[in-house]
Amino acid sequence: MEDDTAKVSTKPKLLTYYEKYMFVIGILGQLLFYTQGVKIFVSRSANDVSLFGFLLGLISVTSWMIYGILIKNKVLVLSNAFAVIGALFVIIGILIHGS
Repeated sequence: MEDDTAKVSTKPKLLTYYEKYMFVIGILGQLLFYTQGVKIFVSRSANDVSLFGFLLGLISVTSWMIYGILIKNKVLVLSNAFAVIGALFVIIGILIHGS
């Protein structure tokens, strides 16, 4: 019976650490939007960048953010809010500097 108690008490702690890890990974993973956006604005060219692809990305990360809001998961909300801003940054760059 003591083994079950030990498992129950360590699971929330492990989950807490993993959520922190996922928050960092979630933010780092979304940096692709920002690196692409910076490249577009610095080069003033979005010729080889797919508007359709980034619109799909925007829909995806917006959906994940809304899901995070619905289930009250801060990690999903914050990391995907960061992604939504980044996706919008790229899309604006494509609209301004695309041909």
